[in-house]
Amino acid sequence: MPGSSANLGPGFDALGIAVQVYLECRFSVADRLTIEASGRDADLISRKEDNLIWQTALAVATRGHLQLPNVHLEIINEIPIGKGLGSSAAALTAGVVIAEKLLGLGWKTGRILDEAARLEGHPDNVAACVLGSVVASAVEPGGNTRAVRLEMPRDVLVTIVVPNFQLPTKEARAVLPENYSRADVTHNIQRTALLIAALATGDKSAFPTALEDRLHQPFRARLVPGLSEILQLRAPGLLGCTLSGAGPAVLVFHERGYDRVFDLVRQVFALNGCTTEVIEAGVSKKGFELL
Repeated sequence: MPGSSANLGPGFDALGIAVQVYLECRFSVADRLTIEASGRDADLISRKEDNLIWQTALAVATRGHLQLPNVHLEIINEIPIGKGLGSSAAALTAGVVIAEKLLGLGWKTGRILDEAARLEGHPDNVAACVLGSVVASAVEPGGNTRAVRLEMPRDVLVTIVVPNFQLPTKEARAVLPENYSRADVTHNIQRTALLIAALATGDKSAFPTALEDRLHQPFRARLVPGLSEILQLRAPGLLGCTLSGAGPAVLVFHERGYDRVFDLVRQVFALNGCTTEVIEAGVSKKGFELL
């Protein structure tokens, strides 16, 4: 299961991108539930019944009025937890896939996406996790998810800068207003359309305008030291920066050959008292895989 980044600036709860940091799960039927966890942030992963992957699998079984057998579950994690890189979406997707296999449901990819999006509450991260690459998604009135995948242009690269603190999604959503002005909504519709067109055609001239946002980043800036300055950074080869999901990680869009522009982001974080890690993983062209 790849990690993912949602929103991509203006595409709030609609756009997502899969990144090459992964959650791997190995499972087998057992007499009792046992869970092992290793890798990044392993100490934050529950080994008990309340583990998110296991709880998701149980929820799928309960919804279908089925009994899930106990398993031995081994979790190997690369995705930073609580940093806006889709760790919960990957866990939810893993739980759905595990339940589907254990129960022999015969679900295809679209059905797995529908169930994961229903459990997540919005489709952006899980759509990228399931399908890979860049995904635009929406939920229909009946609850099903519609998602369209497109490839990243070859010359547009993404690097992730991760500061040394967590930002719970619940807290990041709490600072958002209940209502927006028509001007702000129009602004984001225009930029989202421009961003999709730019990615679909590889037209880099649309950046950084295509990444501008008025719906979530201005409000979340108070929770991420230096974010306002980071969003305004301009330099040769730098296409623009966006908050990754609810944050605090930042996506740095840049042209090929300008890999070190992420240092500008690190410098702003440093000036605001935050140490950082750089993940130069790039975009995952594949979604979840069964091996």
